[in-house]
Amino acid sequence: MLLSILLFSLMDASVKWLGASYPTTQIMFFRCSVALVPVLVIIYLRGGFGILRTQQKKLHLLRSLMGISAMGLAFYAFSRMRLAEAVSILHTAPLFMTALSVLLLREAVGIRRWSAVLLGFTGMLLVLRPGSGMLESGSLFMLAAAFLIGGTTIVIRHLSKIDDPVCITFYFTITGVIVSLLGIMLQGWTVPAAGDLALLSLVGLLGGSAQYLMTLSYQRLAIAIVAPLKYLTIVFSGVIGYLIWGEIPDLQSLFGIALIIATGLYTLHRELTVKPRISA
Repeated sequence: MLLSILLFSLMDASVKWLGASYPTTQIMFFRCSVALVPVLVIIYLRGGFGILRTQQKKLHLLRSLMGISAMGLAFYAFSRMRLAEAVSILHTAPLFMTALSVLLLREAVGIRRWSAVLLGFTGMLLVLRPGSGMLESGSLFMLAAAFLIGGTTIVIRHLSKIDDPVCITFYFTITGVIVSLLGIMLQGWTVPAAGDLALLSLVGLLGGSAQYLMTLSYQRLAIAIVAPLKYLTIVFSGVIGYLIWGEIPDLQSLFGIALIIATGLYTLHRELTVKPRISA
């Protein structure tokens, strides 16, 4: 899990670096097309394309389009935000998931979890600094990405009850290849230098490897043990952002990030320990 978190952080930093020179859809294309290779290998090892049969085609399409939209919005925002702040906003996705579970699934959520959600959104606002510059800073795009990830998580819960994880991953990845190619037709293609070509390919390799390692960690250990470690992504991203771009979040952003981490961990605790016993 720790290695997965580090790889995701390196991928985010690579996307931020590349975003200054290449269209978002081009970066997405490399992210998905390179990641598709190990997915196809896993499908082969698992017995072939029969594992992709599904009765949930519409849900797969919904999950894939929401996930790819979130990826595009996040990749675009990375090039315009400080890395630690961008990643911290992405980590508000569980808060959106809690709110959406009430609206869409009619789940019962008690005062403690609602309080955590409100505090988390307060931390998010401290980092976002709402105002006329939100579009230019990319923060509004990252907020939209977090919302879509929250919704995507709910859809994946339903898909995973019937379909194999590699099936879910395949349809998401192949949709990303198709959508990014359509985007390239609109945004154009920038011929990458040799070094950048390697870095673009690395984005897909890092993302695919990190996703596999995270899935592996969930198989080997209880979610309650490994899931809280995901918040170390903010720490790793902060260190990388400082070393490469000299980024140092100010006190307001640090306080907002601390609120997001604290409320995210509390929401996870209620989800994994208290919620199975009572609706709270």
